[in-house]
Amino acid sequence: MGGVIGIAAYSISQTGGQRLSTVVGCLIGVAVALGLELYRRSAQLTEVRLVVLGNEMSFTARTDMRQAAQRMFFQAATRVATRPLEDGSGNLREALTSLKTLFDLYREPLEADTTPPPPAKGDSVYELALDILNFELAPFLAKWHPKLKEFEDRRPDQDESEWPENAVFREELRQLQTRLRPYVIGLGDIAGIRDPERHLRPSARSTQPRPPVPQQQASRTSPQG
Repeated sequence: MGGVIGIAAYSISQTGGQRLSTVVGCLIGVAVALGLELYRRSAQLTEVRLVVLGNEMSFTARTDMRQAAQRMFFQAATRVATRPLEDGSGNLREALTSLKTLFDLYREPLEADTTPPPPAKGDSVYELALDILNFELAPFLAKWHPKLKEFEDRRPDQDESEWPENAVFREELRQLQTRLRPYVIGLGDIAGIRDPERHLRPSARSTQPRPPVPQQQASRTSPQG
């Protein structure tokens, strides 16, 4: 825009022609319109209102806030924080490790000097991250990490399925996933993701019942009388 305006001013001062002035004026108008459109796309404000676990929050989502929410949504939507861990499947130690990694990923920008300051109006996406860390992930990890480690240290040769608290862990993990779900959907809304809830649904394969074993195959593998 600066270059166009400079050339236009110089041309008009040199020629004084009406036609050239009109053409240059049109070019300046196009340049200004393009500049305003680019600014609107990069820094436009989007008002997002969320109700998370009974608390209403309002976000004026600028580009930096949307980008942060998008990163946090992606990390949570691809981990056990939102993905189902069916009974008898998965690995409990890996599930805890995934939750701890998510905890560290969310905490890192809060501790960095580059964290954007809170908005002058409304809430910050990092307030959602703090709630997820302090009220959900931290208490769960503080309870279950030492319990599982004690079992692993005491009985290193035993499988996790033999852990007496296996079923209780899985049930509390499901409760944690239920509580995290509205937070993650809220992050998706702030990020501008269309229908973020769709990405949190269990896959079709995980919800389909296992096919029964064919009778012929069962008879071949059964012991002979």
